[in-house]
Amino acid sequence: MLSSIHHSARRVLPQDGLDAFRAHFGDRFITSEAVRQHHGTDESPYPVCPPEAVIFPRDIDDVVAAVKLCNQYSVPIIPFGIGSSLEGHVLPIEGGITLDFAEMNKVLAINAEDFTVTVQPGVIRTQLNDEIRHTGLFFPIDPGAHASIGGMAATRASGTNAVRYGTMRENVVSLKVVTANGEVIRTSSRARKSSAGYDLTRLFVGSEGTLGIIVEVTVRVYPQPEAVTAAICNFPSLSAAVQSVIEIMQSGVAIARVEFMDQRTVAAVNRYSKLGLKETPLLLFEFHGSQTGVQEQAEVVQEIARDNGGMDFEWAERPEDRTRLWTARHNSHYSGLQLRPGSRSVATDVCVPISRLAECVTQTAADLEGMPFPYTIVGHVGDGNFHVQMLIDPDSEDEWEKSEQINRRLVSRAIQMDGTCSGEHGVGIHKMAFLKEEHGEAALQLMRLVKHAYDPNNIFNPGKLVSWQA
Repeated sequence: MLSSIHHSARRVLPQDGLDAFRAHFGDRFITSEAVRQHHGTDESPYPVCPPEAVIFPRDIDDVVAAVKLCNQYSVPIIPFGIGSSLEGHVLPIEGGITLDFAEMNKVLAINAEDFTVTVQPGVIRTQLNDEIRHTGLFFPIDPGAHASIGGMAATRASGTNAVRYGTMRENVVSLKVVTANGEVIRTSSRARKSSAGYDLTRLFVGSEGTLGIIVEVTVRVYPQPEAVTAAICNFPSLSAAVQSVIEIMQSGVAIARVEFMDQRTVAAVNRYSKLGLKETPLLLFEFHGSQTGVQEQAEVVQEIARDNGGMDFEWAERPEDRTRLWTARHNSHYSGLQLRPGSRSVATDVCVPISRLAECVTQTAADLEGMPFPYTIVGHVGDGNFHVQMLIDPDSEDEWEKSEQINRRLVSRAIQMDGTCSGEHGVGIHKMAFLKEEHGEAALQLMRLVKHAYDPNNIFNPGKLVSWQA
């Protein structure tokens, strides 16, 4: 599978098409090898798969022009944010043109009284929070990577705050999208609710660039909490930590974040981020609210943790201490890579109903024991989502196949538990084979019909999410 990605039929621009692109975009139509190689790479284990050219649009008119030309010549067009996707989302497996939104990176409108902000797709989530900090508001979706808002909307991103604030599905209010014929549509107004027509916003959120190109995003923002505190609690076993999360969620505590790290991850994080955490399974909590509310939440959570063998909380109340802890958690992907220098990370995730979480995690850990490669398990376990990182030898087909066996067993287990093949990584290339098992053939065919209707020439990120033919 590592080598099969290059076997897709690539569609090539004819000379008059190349001339048309150069005439419109000039030196922003880039065909240099280095730029193309960069845009043929993401954080997935797949080999480099460069596009034919890369364009850096500056405004919506540039995107419209690029889409119209790609549709005219029936060549693919692939949106590119930061390239932090994990399932091959941005790889141009059928060739074509990549649109890099780095230059469409402006915050367009801050409507603090309505708790909305409108941005161009290339705005980075950390940039957004920097630009709205003076309003007393913040944008909570935090997938860890320095992802772009457009990419986060396209992949229905989630992250550490999802247990309280939801995912991009709940926090995208409206989009502007360029369709295959070059029209610009707005999917909804900024009203907090609507019963008018199909929910086009939710259709495009999570569509992974396969139905249109997102060129503007309006998101919800929230008041910065009065009090924020974080705590770490170590546990004697993986199952005890996960059981604590289940009981905490069932108790109704409005916790802001609760993250799990297994002992291998903790050891890797200690080395990479120069921390001194106890190297046992642990939970990392964050509480938001009033001073009194935060204290009450923490007391309930600590009591539940103790009942499951958890040790006393270690607190991080100063902003710099919290930042250090959460930075270490977000860097766990890179920490894991240091467990085996020169390895390639195969990362996968699933999400299950919270009542089945402990069972799913412990069975997955048992599957991983005895594998010929190191691995880590982390999770946004407050919403039933966890991740497995497998560090394989990039030259070993045997290790790749073993990692794929683990992935198949994990996904099948999650689906049988009424869960999903991906809680937040998305489908891309890697998870396409599991959609039929999860949704059924009739639902998959309906998705395919939507793709055909929105994109009759199959130019929008082809070969991802839903196959063109049954």
